[in-house]
Amino acid sequence: SLGPTFGIKGGAAGGGYAQVVPMEDINLHFTGDIHAVSTAHNLLAAMLDNHIAQGNSLNIDPKRIVLRRVMDMNDRQLRNIVIGLGGLGDGYVREAGFDISVASEIMAILCLANDLDDLKDRVKRIIVAYNRAGEPVTAGQLKAEGAVAALLKDALKPNLVQTLEQTPTFIHGGPFANIAHGCNSVMATKMALKLGDYVVTEAGFGADLGAEKFIDIKCRYSGLQPDAVVIVATVRALKSHGGVAKADLNQENLEALAKGVPNLLKHVENVTQNFGLPAVVALNRFPTDTEAELDFIQAECKKLGVNVALSEVWAQGGAGGIELAKEVLKLIENGENNFRFAYDVNTGIKDKIQAIATKIYGADGVDFIGSSNQDIENIERIGYRDLPVCMAKTQYSLSDDSKKIGRPKNFRISIRSVRVSAGAGFVVALTGDIMTMPGLPKVPAAENIDVDSTGRISGLF
Repeated sequence: SLGPTFGIKGGAAGGGYAQVVPMEDINLHFTGDIHAVSTAHNLLAAMLDNHIAQGNSLNIDPKRIVLRRVMDMNDRQLRNIVIGLGGLGDGYVREAGFDISVASEIMAILCLANDLDDLKDRVKRIIVAYNRAGEPVTAGQLKAEGAVAALLKDALKPNLVQTLEQTPTFIHGGPFANIAHGCNSVMATKMALKLGDYVVTEAGFGADLGAEKFIDIKCRYSGLQPDAVVIVATVRALKSHGGVAKADLNQENLEALAKGVPNLLKHVENVTQNFGLPAVVALNRFPTDTEAELDFIQAECKKLGVNVALSEVWAQGGAGGIELAKEVLKLIENGENNFRFAYDVNTGIKDKIQAIATKIYGADGVDFIGSSNQDIENIERIGYRDLPVCMAKTQYSLSDDSKKIGRPKNFRISIRSVRVSAGAGFVVALTGDIMTMPGLPKVPAAENIDVDSTGRISGLF
């Protein structure tokens, strides 16, 4: 996504000798998949507003339009806007807003669809608004699924790239794991399983976000079942969870590490105890890590029966990952696999949210505030009680408060609103102050990106 590329996080192609290439293309326009998703989504939005302006035969209530527009950029100014200003020929005036493209339901559909026919069926089910009788209005009723699918015909095909060492890699789909379901496409994963002996796939952020959604959403719909899990950690991140300022992370600090390691251990517990999967911790080594710090993490993970493998792929490429690869193979062959979901999908929406909050985050409970109670009542009324839940939550904390670092205790999760993504097949619960359209930081990465007269780009990371 161009949002983090020009924002604060940077690109998504790796670093050092552990990269996929071509890095500049992947981090910018690549094959145009995200642009296709944005265009398809905004076509649907345009058809919705056009339908109302052209007579509104579906009796859509302009006050109950739930489809927002999208763009692939961080822009807080577009979160809440007014559209339709001008004269009689400029549409009707209403409040609206933008989400970032990777939070689009169409992006989720692209990643969960099995083929083009499945994609069209899912698009038809997207709820775009409600009519004046309170019943949902879908993209299928607007006759939009064919045109949307035509725009996504090529984007549905997985993209094949390679690492610096020529290992084949599929990059396909980009739903963020904090505000969306955080997994690449089902088609890419299944294609990789047909072509390789072993397939490694990423679920964004931690076991509270990407891994939970990978298991409870992607695996539930696709029938996939992981053989082993790699939990990636760094000494620096764990010291940060122990309260160390960014400027001081290069200094050895075992006291802070002791405060931060419980965060990692909670992710280990989630994978091994809540999801029943064998796991190894991959410790990405930085030059400033000390042996004492590395030994401390290894000893703490051993207490939970999980090994730590040092990963030095940034500096050494594949050679720096041999120890980790051997540990993964050992888990696949000998690890105890009791794969299970975090909740029964046939329970109520509130029950599923409670299960995720208490079991996966470690919360004491959930507070349903704002419009969430009314939202859930409506979603269950129209027949979507049994969908899995996709939690939208900060990635910086196990809680919904980014300032609660480490492994927080005695906290509750606040659900402020709930949306149904009927086409994708899940319910989105928005926690805390999470935004589906991010903003740029004080000093965006865009300020340091340039291109010279030969077309060579600098500043991407």
